[in-house]
Amino acid sequence: MVINWYGLSCFKIQSGTATAVFNPFSKLSGLTPPKGEGSILLVSLDEPSFNNISTLKAQPFVVDGPGEYEHQGIRICGIATYGPEAKKINTAYLFETEDMRLLHLGALSQERLSDEQIEQIGNIDILIIPTGGGDFINAEQAIEIINQIEPSIVIPSHFKTKGVKEKLDDAEVFLKQIGQKDVEPKDKLTVKKKDIPIDRMEVVVLKV
Repeated sequence: MVINWYGLSCFKIQSGTATAVFNPFSKLSGLTPPKGEGSILLVSLDEPSFNNISTLKAQPFVVDGPGEYEHQGIRICGIATYGPEAKKINTAYLFETEDMRLLHLGALSQERLSDEQIEQIGNIDILIIPTGGGDFINAEQAIEIINQIEPSIVIPSHFKTKGVKEKLDDAEVFLKQIGQKDVEPKDKLTVKKKDIPIDRMEVVVLKV
């Protein structure tokens, strides 16, 4: 599995012949929308920072809400959570491939997950979680949820980077609070099941 980050909550995950793109943003975000092709497109929230479906060249398999899906041998479970407004649903996506379980929490604004949500989520190898605050959870709240899920690898998302118009904290706020101040950002994360740490939690920060 290869994981790349484009900024905010937009990630590309490559697994075998499948390429999944999560939450592509529009230019209203202040960033240049991601270009390229994806065979699977996942949208957590129906807002411009998450739902720029037209940015992909191909006609992907689109997942935009709670439910169970399967495409190209990848199992996907959309889990309903609260978005930035009570009436809006944010969909967190459980993504299972290569014997690994990745959870992308999208535009989460709940301060804690419910027991029912934790049961749906189960054991997680890789967690992508917003940390920059604003309309979504901040660093302190993210750490609370990380403690609930207990993943092996944590990838912070939706934090301040150059060009982003939203008022967000930068990654250092989260890293300081979680006690990982010396993390060196990576261009991408390439990971196999054998690479997943067993007796510790690893924090991985990706570059845009």
